[in-house]
Amino acid sequence: MLLKFAIQDFLDEKELQNLSKYTLQSYKAFFREFKRWLYEKEIVDVDDITPSIIKSYLLYCKNERGNSAPTINTKLKHLRAFFNHLQDNEFLLKNPIIKISKMKEDTQIEVFTDAHIRKMLAYYRRTKGKDKQLIAFRNSCIITTLLGTGIRIGELLNLQWSDIDTENYLMTIYGKNRRQETVPLTSKVLQELLEYKLFCERHFGKLSNYVFVKYNNTQMTYDSIKNMFKNLQEVMNFSDVRLSAHTFRHTFSHRFLMSGGDVFTLQKILRHKNLSMTEKYLALWGTALHEQNEKYNPLNDFDL
Repeated sequence: MLLKFAIQDFLDEKELQNLSKYTLQSYKAFFREFKRWLYEKEIVDVDDITPSIIKSYLLYCKNERGNSAPTINTKLKHLRAFFNHLQDNEFLLKNPIIKISKMKEDTQIEVFTDAHIRKMLAYYRRTKGKDKQLIAFRNSCIITTLLGTGIRIGELLNLQWSDIDTENYLMTIYGKNRRQETVPLTSKVLQELLEYKLFCERHFGKLSNYVFVKYNNTQMTYDSIKNMFKNLQEVMNFSDVRLSAHTFRHTFSHRFLMSGGDVFTLQKILRHKNLSMTEKYLALWGTALHEQNEKYNPLNDFDL
């Protein structure tokens, strides 16, 4: 089967599965890159893709594109879904990816310090000019929301005002695979959102359905928030941490555990299907958790 037809058939199948537009964009961007690389090798048919070809591509991603292990594993995941789809639909006799293993990832997970967070928030507070007030308030509110809830970037972008339950301090979000889920809100996050809502009503005259909007009062896109963090990184110039939406999720998890929160509650808040990722946080920050165990251990109240 011709490569271009195989990729289109796979993408059509994914669209029928009603995946989020951000997931579909991720698939499309990846396969554009993969197809371009294969064409440079003069490979135009899926039957010509061998395990060695796939390994060569992954090495190219690592050595020439500078992709990290998690990024390469995401690409491998996309490829696995693609070739499994072709095999399931009998477009392919032999699956070339079946014996290719994931790349071992570093266990280090970066988080923001108090100094990082204060510096980012202070930058937006100092923003001058009436024409920049919307972006400053919006971006500050984005940081507060990500840090205070641990939600993902796609969930943040799709958040609507009707999803915020001010009475019960809950936020309804649409997580992975479009699952409707609820996330608890602290009073600080809710207050920030309500103040931002009031500002938007006065600024635009008419409130958008979406919480986080662009200059023209339309929903922010993945590219616009990506550019927001890119620009913020250039200003902050952090050399010891990656400035991204997901770093806020890691920071939320880190602070929750360091403050004595339990791993099972964290799993529910982060909406992990199983404990594996949450336990990864636990293993990474186990040394600091020792201090919490000393503080909250039930034996502290007994003389032994």
